[in-house]
Amino acid sequence: MNWLSREEGTAPQAVQSPANSAPQTVNPMVISGGTIPPSSTGSDAGRASGDPSAGGKVETASADSQKEGTVNLSFIGDVMFASKVEDLLKKNGWDYPFQFVSDNLKKADITVANLETPFTTQGTAQSKEYVYRSSPEALPALQAAGIDLVNTANNHIMDYGQIGLLDTLDYLDKAGVKRVGTGRDSDEAYKPVIMERSGVKIAFLGFSRVVPDNSWYAGKNKPGVAGTYSPELPLEAIASAREQADLVVVIAHWGVERQNNAAKEQTDLAHKYIDQGADLVIGSHPHVVQGFEQYKGKWIAYSLGNFIFTTNEDSNTWESMILNAECTKDRNCDLQMTPILTKWAQPVKMTEEDGAKLFDKMGRISINARVDKDGSIVQAPPQPAPAPVPAVVKKATETKKTSGAASGGSTTKSTAPSNGAAKGSAPASGSKTEGNSSTSKSQTTPAPKPTTTQPPKKTEP
Repeated sequence: MNWLSREEGTAPQAVQSPANSAPQTVNPMVISGGTIPPSSTGSDAGRASGDPSAGGKVETASADSQKEGTVNLSFIGDVMFASKVEDLLKKNGWDYPFQFVSDNLKKADITVANLETPFTTQGTAQSKEYVYRSSPEALPALQAAGIDLVNTANNHIMDYGQIGLLDTLDYLDKAGVKRVGTGRDSDEAYKPVIMERSGVKIAFLGFSRVVPDNSWYAGKNKPGVAGTYSPELPLEAIASAREQADLVVVIAHWGVERQNNAAKEQTDLAHKYIDQGADLVIGSHPHVVQGFEQYKGKWIAYSLGNFIFTTNEDSNTWESMILNAECTKDRNCDLQMTPILTKWAQPVKMTEEDGAKLFDKMGRISINARVDKDGSIVQAPPQPAPAPVPAVVKKATETKKTSGAASGGSTTKSTAPSNGAAKGSAPASGSKTEGNSSTSKSQTTPAPKPTTTQPPKKTEP
């Protein structure tokens, strides 16, 4: 698979991170719709319009160039059009972020993004550290770039309350962009979206382990997010999707921000999802790339990083990818990544040198997987265990530790890292999510250095 052929263009001026929004009181629920701005492009040829309602209905489309029984899926990371990014797009056009990647996103039968913002002009800002909302005027550009489906189960989709969420659902539905992970009630939030391409039915689900407080969860008669703190709900949703589709894809919002190594809570959840019937698990939230893992023959991508997001001086957040999965009806997928630099809210292909560095980095942070020179992700043999310490040295070391304790010294014990919240429990109300690394601990392997050099500080465009 050779997915990205367009060369890197000239990078525009860097964008500064947005200032924090002032906390405000959350309004009670008011169901409010909206009018989708007119799109000049409409749906691409070969892409079905389908029923705009989420879940349940199967959408089909022809794919003349694709052999029957095989489907090509593309995944990108966190996407938003808010704050300073919005200011940049208003100057350069709403299609500015996609100018170097849209052709490649359209090559896939289905392209999926994590939509980390509501599309709304209404609602009240939540009492949380980072609050975003994007203009509905950006939605036609998202659609024209080839985005077919978005995950909305994340910690920003309700930044402007239930009003903002309901507005977003209306805008997406009217535009024909499929969505998973939220709904007007819990039934809709946990319902799969099923799409058919080349004779293959693919069920998509979205879940978030990261929410600011309990009020964000979808309920019986309450709009909200499909969460994971009640583990039976996502597992039941996966089992239901397994009965309806050939392939089951789970988009998971999880992990620790700016940590390149997947946390134990991520690996535990991913394994449970696959044990329950998922064929592919794609992660988001850390705002940096994380590694791959093949578990029981199924692939996990723990984090794809930012794709279109606010820019900061941490070059680790500039690394991203377009992840392509070629999957067959018998539930096997081959993965290939295209390395992306996403520094100015305009993703571009990395240079060959930086791409090679990112491939190497991905291999080092993956679990029993490596990335070949062409970006293909393949299973790698388990790493050998460290050589045992010679008996005589070990004995001397133990004796020294014991004598130190006996003479009034202290011994050091190794403890397992905490996962923050206990399993099955919800996070505390009002807890922060952005920039908070205390909610869970990543694995102990140190994260490799980013592949790009940090630039001098630049002024806002």
